[in-house]
Amino acid sequence: MSSMATKSLLLLAVIATLAAPVRAADSNENPYAPKATERAQARENTIANFRLHDARGLNVFEAPKTDDLKYDGFKMQWGAAFTQQFQSLKHENAASPNVVGGVDLNKPIAIGSGFNNAEANLYLDAQLARGIRVSLTSYLSSRHHNETWVKDGYLLIDGSPWENETLDNMMKYVTLRVGHMEINYGDMHFRRTDNGQAMFNPLVGNLLMDAFTTEVGGEVTVRQSDMIGMLAVTGGEVRGQVTKPESRSPAIIAKLGYDKTFEPGTRVRLTGSIYNTSKAANNTLYTGSRSGSRYYWVLENASATETGRAWSGDIRDGLDFSHKVQAWVVNPFVTYKGLELFGNIEQAKGSKLGELKDRKFTQTAGEALYRLPGNNFYVAGRYCTVKGKYSTFSASQGDATVNRMQVGGGWFLTQTMLAKLEYVDQQYKDFPLNDIRHDGKFKGVMFEATVSF
Repeated sequence: MSSMATKSLLLLAVIATLAAPVRAADSNENPYAPKATERAQARENTIANFRLHDARGLNVFEAPKTDDLKYDGFKMQWGAAFTQQFQSLKHENAASPNVVGGVDLNKPIAIGSGFNNAEANLYLDAQLARGIRVSLTSYLSSRHHNETWVKDGYLLIDGSPWENETLDNMMKYVTLRVGHMEINYGDMHFRRTDNGQAMFNPLVGNLLMDAFTTEVGGEVTVRQSDMIGMLAVTGGEVRGQVTKPESRSPAIIAKLGYDKTFEPGTRVRLTGSIYNTSKAANNTLYTGSRSGSRYYWVLENASATETGRAWSGDIRDGLDFSHKVQAWVVNPFVTYKGLELFGNIEQAKGSKLGELKDRKFTQTAGEALYRLPGNNFYVAGRYCTVKGKYSTFSASQGDATVNRMQVGGGWFLTQTMLAKLEYVDQQYKDFPLNDIRHDGKFKGVMFEATVSF
């Protein structure tokens, strides 16, 4: 982490400590989170309908819509999240040599055990009026960007700031969001690691096909009883652009779901989402995570750089649906006492610019987690498999498959501190002989510590 980021984070910690009162959180606030103690109390939240950045945000999906925090004037609060890993992985492959400039581009670089660079996020949230808040997230340090830069910022409206009976009745069910925002496609983006924010991911790595991006647009969410519906229109790209209109069209995102809590800790949620854009200059639905992966240098050659090859281990190279993409995903989620089950069944097809035929990828993932009594400790496992044809393959080359198995567990030292241990085993099947991923594999142990408040 840069000295500037370190100083910013230290300053933020002082501000956060002095600016707001603390209290012991009610154990009923979140049935999945550990309890606060007299020696470790979580900060009191001042923003209405807000997903907290600490463990009290576990298994919170869309921003909540309750009346538990009454508006009593302008409020602003800061937060941060930062994460450090220790990596001990080994990798190998069976690709044919490809020597260019004295470097075998198909030979994995030698890697050992050691610490990765730290990642850090900075959060600013403000309650502007009754039912209106603004959120801004910045990356202080990431694998891909060493400098501070903005991830997203948006305005969320879930109530009427004016005394109007019609608006008040409508806003009981409706939430509006506009700005440059993390799109609400699928449910996995609520459980993934987002740079320095690793509190909500029970393991270290994310899914192989990482459906995560930020786009500029607007979104409306409607909730009635246990049902939820969402419709969004965005520019279909990570940046706002007005040039080359012949190469761009809006993206349509929709979600429909059911989410019912029967009693604390017992819950059933099922959602289905779609994403569609007919043309784009640079769509990033599966390449929008600009922070990089958690597995450093795996199956990379000696010419690779840390920032240029920041997504090692992920399905990214050759996936390339930058011109158009149609995708759908179904996410079941069930909790019963300490047991949690989460699934991801997904299909995406599309092409990059210049391709005459669409390619298709499928992803299936299942995750099981058990929280021990008290929620301070848990064990977890996840299996993910992706199959599809990469844009770098020849016409005669068939689909390739990547499998990732993760097992591990975590310890919540407090509601704001989490330590995780993971064993990962990833294998590449049916890649061409001249591809560095041919019969590639990596496995080993990852340790990760994260703080979020």
